[in-house]
Amino acid sequence: MNLTYKLPSPLDRSVQANLEEWKSSGNVRRLWQKDASLWTNDDEAKWLGWLDIVPQQIARQDELIALAADVKKAGFTDILLLGMGGSSLCPEVLEKTYGQISGFPRLHVLDSTDPAQVKSFDNKVNPATTLFTVSSKSGSTLEPNIFKQYFYERTIQTVGKEKAGQHFIAITDPGSKMEQVAKAGNFRHIFHGVPSIGGRYSALSDFGMVPAAAIGLDIKRFLASTDKMVQACHKEVPENSAAILGVILGTAAKAGRDKVTIIASPGISDLGAWLEQLLAESTGKQGHGIIPVDREALGAPAVYGNDRVFAYVRLESKPDPAQDAAVAAIEGAGHPVIRIALQDVYDLGQEFFRWEFATAVAGSIIGINAFNQPDVEASKNVTRELTSAYEKTGSLPAEQPIFEGDGVKLFTDARNADALKPSEKSLTGYLKAHLNRITTGDYFALLGYVQMNAEHEAELQSIRHSLRDAKKVATCLGFGPRFLHSTGQAYKGGPNSGVFLQVTCDDAVDLAVPDQKYTFGIVKAAQARGDFQVLADRGRRALRVHLGPDVNAGLSKLKEAFRRALA
Repeated sequence: MNLTYKLPSPLDRSVQANLEEWKSSGNVRRLWQKDASLWTNDDEAKWLGWLDIVPQQIARQDELIALAADVKKAGFTDILLLGMGGSSLCPEVLEKTYGQISGFPRLHVLDSTDPAQVKSFDNKVNPATTLFTVSSKSGSTLEPNIFKQYFYERTIQTVGKEKAGQHFIAITDPGSKMEQVAKAGNFRHIFHGVPSIGGRYSALSDFGMVPAAAIGLDIKRFLASTDKMVQACHKEVPENSAAILGVILGTAAKAGRDKVTIIASPGISDLGAWLEQLLAESTGKQGHGIIPVDREALGAPAVYGNDRVFAYVRLESKPDPAQDAAVAAIEGAGHPVIRIALQDVYDLGQEFFRWEFATAVAGSIIGINAFNQPDVEASKNVTRELTSAYEKTGSLPAEQPIFEGDGVKLFTDARNADALKPSEKSLTGYLKAHLNRITTGDYFALLGYVQMNAEHEAELQSIRHSLRDAKKVATCLGFGPRFLHSTGQAYKGGPNSGVFLQVTCDDAVDLAVPDQKYTFGIVKAAQARGDFQVLADRGRRALRVHLGPDVNAGLSKLKEAFRRALA
C-alpha cells in the first residue's frame, strides 16, 4: 500500500475506531452499491457515476486515440480550453504536469473573466492554428459561454464563418444548450459528459480525458494505471488506501483538524488546485467541512496550530529533498502527516480516483451530502441578478465605501462595518482591525479578483505568508472568479471560521462580450459583488479592498499596509 500515516494518539484512536466500524459494517461494499444512506439518504445515489467511469473509458479508448490522431493530423499548434471549475481544473493539472508532448499542440486553460486575463490568452494563440475546447457540463454556465462567444467571433474574423466551427470542440452533457450551439455551429467534435457525474468528480470522464488525448497523452497507459487504483478501492479496509484516507480526513475534521494542508512534489504541484475544489466543494456545507490549504509554502513546525492535517503526495521518480526535510520536521513535532507515494506521473489518474473515493468516505464520516453545492448556486444567482440589472440600466448598483484614501477604497456590509473599530481611519488601521478578528482555529483567505499571473501571485503569496507566520493560522489564496466554483462553497457553507479579504480592481483595459451589453469587466465585478454578498449573508467576517487600474502598484501598497498592520 502506497499510503502511510502518523497521527497524534487521540486522533489515531478515533481513526482506528472508525476504520473498524467501516470494516464491520461493510461500508466499502455499500459505497460501491451506491447506498445513499451512507450520507444523508437524499439524492447521493444519482451522483455516483464516477465509480464506474474508468472501465467505461477503457472500453471506448479507441475513440479518444482517434481524437489524438485527428488533432495531430490537423496541425493545430495550440488548444485553448474554455471552462470553469470541474471542467477546467483537471485539464490545468494535465497541462502543468505533462507540458507539451512532441508532435502535439500545447494546452492553455482559460477560467477567468478578468479582461486582462482573457486578453493575455487572446495574445498567446492564433485562431487559425488553435483548437478551442468549450467545456461546460450544464451547457449554461456563464463563463464558458461568454468565452466561447468571444473566441468564436475572433475565429470568424481569422478563418471565416464557414471554417470557424472546425476549430471548436464541445464537451457537455447530452441535450444541453451547449450541445445545441455546437451542432448549429458545426463544431469539429462533440463529446458528452455523464449526467450522473458532478463537475468536481469528472476528471476521468471526457472533461479530463478528451483534453488528455488531444495533447498526446498515452491514454491506454494512463487508464490502465488508473484502473489499478479502481480495483484496489473495491477492497475493504485495511487494504483500501482510499477508504483509509477518507476516514482519516473525515475523523480529523470532526475532531477540529479541518484544515488539510496539501503538499505535492514540484512535478505534480498543480494537483493541489484540483484537490481544493474536490475537498472544499464536497465537504464544506451545513456548517461543517474540510478547508484545503494549497500553495502555502512549508514553514517551521511552530507556525502551525492544532487544526491541521498534512497530506504529502510525493513523486517518487523526482522527489524534492527540501520538502522531505520540512515534512519530516512537521511530523517530528507531532503534527498529523499522511504520506502518499506516486511512482510515476502516468499514475496521476490513480490520485484522481483515490481522492474522489476518499472524499466520498470523508463526507460520510462528517455526515453531509458530498455531491451537492448549494452555496455555489447562491453566488451564481446574485451574479445573474446583477448582470441582468446591467443589461437593463447600463450600470451596476452604486456602492458606498467605508473608507477611501491613498488610492484604495474599502467596502463591506453594515454588520461587518459595525464590528470594525479601527484605531485610525486608514488602510492600515482597517486592516489591523479586520485581522485582529482572527482567533485560534480560524483561517484567513485572500480572494483576488485580479489577473492571475506570476507577479500578482507573488505579492498575494507574500501577504498570506506574513499573516500565517504572525497569526499562526491556516491561509488560503484564491483567484476570482475561478475559486467561486471550488473553495467558494466551503467559504460560504462550511464552518464559520474564515476571515476574508476580497481584492478587486479597476480594469485598465476592458473587453466586450459579443452579443451582450455587458463586458468581461462588468461580469467580473458582478461575480465579486455576488461572492461578497453571499459571504455577508452567511455572517462571514469579510472586507473588500478595491485597487485602482495599476494592480501591481496597488498590491505593493496593500502588502506594505499588511506589514504595518501585523507589526
